[in-house]
Amino acid sequence: MGVLDVDVDPEEVGFDAGRLARVDSHFRRYVDDGRLPGWSIAVARRGRVAHVAHYGDRDVEAGLPVEPDTVWRIFSMTKPITSVAALMLYEEGLLGLTDPVSRYIPSFAEQRVYRSGSALAPATDPISEPMRVWHLLTHTSGLTYGFHHAHPVDEMYRLRGHELTTPEGMDLATACDQFASIPLLFQPGTEWNYGVSTDVLGRVVEVASGMSLDRFLAERILGPLGMTDTAFQVADGATDRLATLYAARPGGGLVPSPLGELITKPPTLLAGGAGLASTLHDYHRFTQMLAGGGALDGVRLLGNRTLAFATRNHLPGGVDLETIGRPIFAESTYAGVGFGLGFSVVIDPTVGEQLTSVGEFAWGGLASTAFYVDPVEDVTAVLMTQLMPSSTYPLRPQLRALVMQALVD
Repeated sequence: MGVLDVDVDPEEVGFDAGRLARVDSHFRRYVDDGRLPGWSIAVARRGRVAHVAHYGDRDVEAGLPVEPDTVWRIFSMTKPITSVAALMLYEEGLLGLTDPVSRYIPSFAEQRVYRSGSALAPATDPISEPMRVWHLLTHTSGLTYGFHHAHPVDEMYRLRGHELTTPEGMDLATACDQFASIPLLFQPGTEWNYGVSTDVLGRVVEVASGMSLDRFLAERILGPLGMTDTAFQVADGATDRLATLYAARPGGGLVPSPLGELITKPPTLLAGGAGLASTLHDYHRFTQMLAGGGALDGVRLLGNRTLAFATRNHLPGGVDLETIGRPIFAESTYAGVGFGLGFSVVIDPTVGEQLTSVGEFAWGGLASTAFYVDPVEDVTAVLMTQLMPSSTYPLRPQLRALVMQALVD
């Protein structure tokens, strides 16, 4: 168990301490107004922790405060970790970015693409381009999520039991075969759509490495980085530190979500796109590895050239998500933001009116957790909280702006 502490005066790394305090005062209002249960935030620069703060409750009903070691469900902040796992195997020659996914999951060899019709009677076309590993990393695969409720293909996922949860007892291999049996939303590489791509990538990691995804992550990433509280299940000894998962109540307020209990049970499906719980300390460690060009404290997971390549915009034609992305919920603008190999990547901050740097890479989770790495300013920030959905409030752009305005060097 690790606890994150400030290890440098903000002024030593270019922050104005008074302006940095605006981060806390702003996000405290969310708790005081009843919009968030509680939160933890960490800001670092040049590898030094300049700011750590905790506020509110991890369990509102029980009156239990957020603590430095509180455990949070990070949902889609699992995706960058799984993407790093795939990139490590790429560096080892165990998979290729242009490899067809069917090389690792044969059921994807006969994929079809939706053309028209209902979820019960779709008309489909043959695939014109094999789905490749890089399509999974960039979410240009044509896969989707059942919870989008935006297209007949989304409904096909729901009809098979894939929405915010998956059918009880189903493992990752079986789920991937089921995804392969459902038509794609579009031809791979032609559009961007958020979906189960990173779950499928997790299965590719399993096949390519010969290890289960939980074992690979534990032995190759989480253990070496000292992320001892990050796992697909919160162990019995840590459940008292687990934050309650809340949903936004229509009309205002918070209501506990029944989905919150799932993280305390042994998972049958190792969801590389959404399955981990973590702590502020642990995810800060992961961001420092990213900010450090793939290495932290003498442990190198990726070569710095690989990480630089992964955090460039890989969308076809170099366009942004606004141009190529399907219009689904998002708390941040798609304008001026591209997508790399597992991360969003800022192309032009002015297009989306975001106070950040070109090349900033980031992602967040369904329960409003978020992180970003700004390689120009050498800044990282992590926000932990537990409110679904993440589109409820504009927490991510506010965090960026509040941190950036505090830089005065």
